[in-house]
Amino acid sequence: MNKSFSQSCENNKQPILQVIQRIFQQSQKVWEIGSGTGQHACYFANHLNHLTWQTTDREENLAGINCWIEEAELNNLPKSVALNVNDEQWPCQSIDALFTANTLHIMHWHEVEHFFAGLKKYLSADAIVCIYGPFNYQGQFSSQSNKQFDQWLKTQDPARGVRDFEAIEKLANNAGLTIKHDFEMPANNKILVFQKS
Repeated sequence: MNKSFSQSCENNKQPILQVIQRIFQQSQKVWEIGSGTGQHACYFANHLNHLTWQTTDREENLAGINCWIEEAELNNLPKSVALNVNDEQWPCQSIDALFTANTLHIMHWHEVEHFFAGLKKYLSADAIVCIYGPFNYQGQFSSQSNKQFDQWLKTQDPARGVRDFEAIEKLANNAGLTIKHDFEMPANNKILVFQKS
């Protein structure tokens, strides 16, 4: 099994780390939804050795992620587990910290709704949720590149697309989450930080 590689993961891992090392300072275990290649997980776990970083993804992506994990040989980076946001049961009892990058624009909208329904069900009190990716504000693209990215996503699958911050915040609020930070990131991306209230 060959490791998958994402250039965008390489490009954004350091700026993301600078934010999450402050946000997850008190966290003991972070669940990552949609771990993709596994690159982020290896980099973050290596730099955040006070916590356990638990990768998850759809079953078909686990072998590639586990290639990265096995090579990294980190005590705080266990094998990846299968998690599909549409599933009724997630493979956890509770979550006190959660990270996801570049997932909400790939999920169909009903899956984004399932994602937040899962958070409502599994997040413990005061849990922290970090969501990285591009977002629109008041229905407007924040940059020309995000507009082009949205068009490209829709050529792959018409149900994909850059999500509106207001729609995401509404789902988050319904799940008992309050926005705490909205960080500007390179390449017209954001990190939204929510907390269970």
